[in-house]
Amino acid sequence: MKLGVLTVPLYDRSLEEALAWLHARGVQMVEIGNGGFPGNTHVNPDNYLGKPEKIEELKDLLKKYELQISALSCHGNCVHPNPEVAAKFQSDFEKTVQMAQLLGVDTVVTFSGCPGGSPEDKVPNWVTCSWPPDFTDILEYQWNEVLIPYWKNAVAFANAHGVKKIALEMHPGFCVYNTASLLRLREAVGDTIGANFDPSHLIWQGMDPAEAVRMLGGKAIHHVHAKDTYLDTANIRKTGVLSTGHYSDVLNRPWTFRTVGYGLDTAKWKEFVSMLRMVGYDGVLSIEHEDMFMSVEEGLEKAIAFLKDIMSTQPMGEMWWA
Repeated sequence: MKLGVLTVPLYDRSLEEALAWLHARGVQMVEIGNGGFPGNTHVNPDNYLGKPEKIEELKDLLKKYELQISALSCHGNCVHPNPEVAAKFQSDFEKTVQMAQLLGVDTVVTFSGCPGGSPEDKVPNWVTCSWPPDFTDILEYQWNEVLIPYWKNAVAFANAHGVKKIALEMHPGFCVYNTASLLRLREAVGDTIGANFDPSHLIWQGMDPAEAVRMLGGKAIHHVHAKDTYLDTANIRKTGVLSTGHYSDVLNRPWTFRTVGYGLDTAKWKEFVSMLRMVGYDGVLSIEHEDMFMSVEEGLEKAIAFLKDIMSTQPMGEMWWA
């Protein structure tokens, strides 16, 4: 496995400053935002597409700091019921795929998206229950008339540009939010679709990250985020895990994003990392910093140190004892 970092939280530094900072701390790979919700502060495709010299400059900069790109990210909602919103996310997705091709990157990270509940809807409609029957009708429309047809076309576009892995982050609020929904879309569309496995979004839904990895298997995991979630059991006992409260209202929220090791304990993280290797995943662990209790620098440094101590970096040895 390799140690990586999503560079987006280092938005207040130039790309070179961010790469130098990460290199000095032993990071091996970077995940770079190219649009959508992550933005494109460090690498704006409009400044690179059609400009071969700029692509070479970027490659040289990465080489200078001994870093590789694990994936390009453009988390968005390309099936948004508002055509203007969807078109902007779609443009970001297509430009990100084109950038990946030019940089020799085979993985793009995004969301599945969430359509409206009918062709007349103006906003997305995330369904979390199969009853009353209206919800079943909504799911039928979303999956069979919008989501699956869209991703069949998106996969064809990605494959035509050399992108073989579309890593969908399983995220509440979108149609693919857990292991079952990820596998459903993968089965319908093909194995270009896989997971950007971010345990933080699964923990608060009640899933065990290691068991979720076991269910998906290594072939369905294209990329991994290293981010943790703290569960406030007192609040969960009072109000449950669903919350629309602001992320800053931590005293009243049921859960809060944390730096790795500040939600699950070390033993659970070791179990998670070991299960990834057990199912055959030997890619990146890409740290995503979203911990409001720490500065970006402190959060990243703690996460880097934590993962260095628990992740396996060398090939598996022979079983000399068996």
